[in-house]
Amino acid sequence: MFDIGAAELLVIIIVAVLVIGPKDMPLAMRHAGRWIGKVRRVSSHFRTGIDAMVREAELEDMEKKWKAQNEEIMKRSAAQMEAEKGEPVMTGPPPVAAPAADAQSAVTETATSVEPVPAPTKPKTAEPTPPETPAKPKE
Repeated sequence: MFDIGAAELLVIIIVAVLVIGPKDMPLAMRHAGRWIGKVRRVSSHFRTGIDAMVREAELEDMEKKWKAQNEEIMKRSAAQMEAEKGEPVMTGPPPVAAPAADAQSAVTETATSVEPVPAPTKPKTAEPTPPETPAKPKE
């Protein structure tokens, strides 16, 4: 990545020992290791997100391509069937049979021809009577 050779690494270590000191070097190396680990995790997370976006874009392109190929195959097979049978073959969704006005009249006809069903009744149960309290004598 940075293309650091052995000579450059040796110079960096010597400068670090002179600047930081041999006493604080292990602590500095730990901090540097933690920082490098955080940078690697962030870059890995970023790379994973980019890879996922690229994969989704590729999948969308493949789906479009497959859909176009499927439509072409369906058109060819429909043309072949028409040539064999001599009549048109439906390749799309079926047409709507009745307009909305006819559908509404069909609903009203079925609603008027059906007898209404009585609502279920709840069986009556004996209601408990409240206990009687003795009358207070008047003073």
